[in-house]
Amino acid sequence: MQDPDNPGNGPENGPEKRPGKAANETADKRPRKSRHILLRIDSWIDSTVWNAGFRAAEIWEDITIFFRRFRVRGWKRMVFELAGEGLTLGAAGSVLMLLLAQPAFEATKEDWRNRGDFAVTFTDRYGNVIGHRGVIHQNSVPIDELPDSLIKSVIATEDRRFFDHFGIDFIGLFRAMSENARAGEVVQGGSTLTQQLAKNLFLSNERSIDRKVTEAFLALWLEANLSKKEILSTYLDRAYMGGGTFGAAAAAQFYFGKNITDVNLAESAMLAGLFKAPAKYAPHVNLPAARARANEVLTNLVQSGLMTEGQVIAARRNPATVVDRNEVESPDFFLDWAFDEVQRLSPRFHQHSLIVRTTIDMGIQQAAEDSVETSLREYGEAYHAKQGAMVMIENGGAVRAMVGGRDYGESQFNRATRALRQPGSSFKVYTYSVAMESGMTPQTTIVDAPISWGNWSPHNYANRYAGRITLETAIAQSINTVPVRLAKEKLGIQPIRAMAKNLGVETPIRDDVTIPIGTSEVTVLDQATAYATFPAGGYQSRRHGITQILDYDGDVLYDFDRDEPAPKRVLSEKADAYMNQMLSRVPYVGTARKAALDNGIVTAGKTGTTQAYRDAWFVGFTGNYTCAVWFGNDDYTSTNEMTGGSLPAMTFKRAMDYAHQGVTLRAIPGIENPLPSEKDLAKTAAAKPQDGLPQLIRPRMLSVQSTDILKKLGEKLKDAAPLAPAKVASAE
Repeated sequence: MQDPDNPGNGPENGPEKRPGKAANETADKRPRKSRHILLRIDSWIDSTVWNAGFRAAEIWEDITIFFRRFRVRGWKRMVFELAGEGLTLGAAGSVLMLLLAQPAFEATKEDWRNRGDFAVTFTDRYGNVIGHRGVIHQNSVPIDELPDSLIKSVIATEDRRFFDHFGIDFIGLFRAMSENARAGEVVQGGSTLTQQLAKNLFLSNERSIDRKVTEAFLALWLEANLSKKEILSTYLDRAYMGGGTFGAAAAAQFYFGKNITDVNLAESAMLAGLFKAPAKYAPHVNLPAARARANEVLTNLVQSGLMTEGQVIAARRNPATVVDRNEVESPDFFLDWAFDEVQRLSPRFHQHSLIVRTTIDMGIQQAAEDSVETSLREYGEAYHAKQGAMVMIENGGAVRAMVGGRDYGESQFNRATRALRQPGSSFKVYTYSVAMESGMTPQTTIVDAPISWGNWSPHNYANRYAGRITLETAIAQSINTVPVRLAKEKLGIQPIRAMAKNLGVETPIRDDVTIPIGTSEVTVLDQATAYATFPAGGYQSRRHGITQILDYDGDVLYDFDRDEPAPKRVLSEKADAYMNQMLSRVPYVGTARKAALDNGIVTAGKTGTTQAYRDAWFVGFTGNYTCAVWFGNDDYTSTNEMTGGSLPAMTFKRAMDYAHQGVTLRAIPGIENPLPSEKDLAKTAAAKPQDGLPQLIRPRMLSVQSTDILKKLGEKLKDAAPLAPAKVASAE
């Protein structure tokens, strides 16, 4: 019997333990059941994958059987194979064309219609008007109001199929190629009027395949976004027409003294003839050439069927006469750059009709242009050099002269501000500046011996090595291995890049082990800006081309001295003095002996010659001016072994000798006995021209003392408050 008070001691105590055993058996069954589920899932996956593969094979077989019906053999197969390859190449070509079109897409992102929406009158440093830039499109003459004779003359001469093509005229291009091949020279151009407009609006005159490809895409874009009437109107408004004028309306006023709506057929033909070469055919420069060109335009009108010989005979017999003007020398390259500067500063003010006082000195500008042109005329053919550029900056940062090329009318591409060229050894000053900042001196010695940096092994000129030498000797003799050894073993690449940027180089410098000897491209303006730091005592040169911007009410909208920050020190006083001491040896015992100025004026600088003689530089300075000179070819072909110490140094000397006539000489910081003595002046007073280059003589109008007094008076007048209109009226 089970004890009711103690149920655990009864016979039913055994059955009480069996439920625990059943629970254990259930727990054992759960993993087994889970395993069965996983096996089912695995089986389902296997079967599904197998069935999918089997079904795919069936589908592929069905497709194969289906397409066997279209299988071709013999000559038909060749046609289909070529079509297939064509589709493949077409797809690849489309991707390539898209990549090539990227620069065109970038160019059209900007507000290109209003980019030139300014009317700017420029004056030189003394207040004399030197040119104009910009055009207010709202005030332009509508295309419907232009003379029919002008429209037909432009179409007949520049693009006869203008209304038949879509930006690129393949028929006209083939005809031009045939004519050029028959003549053995370029006698016809293949560019359409739309392509010319694309170049004028977005591009430069640089001759390169990249530029032509971008030009073609931009022409297509213009045709897609503008009507033919708008394209023609914009072209007539923006084209350079010689004499510092842009647009047919401005040219009509300049050459004929009349509105564009009043020009006759003879005048229209003369205007249409200017588009090809405005400097060559400008009537105020060469009237016979302009009339001969106008006669060609009249012939084009007859040949194109736009007019008959009877309609043009009167214009042939009575050619256009022009307003009697003295030849106006406009510093067009400088004005283009200054106009870009105005647009850069434009967010500071809202007016678009402006008077801009620039820094240019027209006497120095003329001397600079004459120096470059004379050098190319006398030595360009021998050296196989066709182009040159120069920038001259006065101590303080004012750009006094800028030559962007040999002929603005032939090419408006500014080689002083836009051409990226390798500087060669003229770049070494940045490496040596870092060395001076790091504690070295001109007397620090270093080994001139063969060196390798990775897979690159630079060599000296003529593969000569001098062993242990001082840094001042290394820079004077332009030795290549020394700056490379300094960069590799002591300085590194990044400090050199930072130094170039701090001194004023705005072009991005490549991160490359070869940059110590000048393989990273810069502009002439970059080099002039950076070198101007040395005579400034290590302070930023603050390069600028604009001193004031005013509206037509006389209100000063921008003043450089007022609105720009003070210069910062970018090179220590000691490092700057060391650099000046080393660079002042180059024109006397180094590679630039043809650059030393007359009258004992201390000259400093550095030559630069790039690989295969593609570029030749001299960048130098005195206490008054810094001048950068470059010679080479637009197509990057090699010169005939022209070095920086030859034509660039000679051209530098000629321009700088002129600039230093009648000025108070300033000292170069860190140079012992920096100014010429009376003995030096007497010795070189009657110096004869050297190297075949005639010397420019600036006529002395005032003594040095009188000039200084007038300069001080001019500064006081510039800072004086303008008189109120009421006071001016009462004085009158």
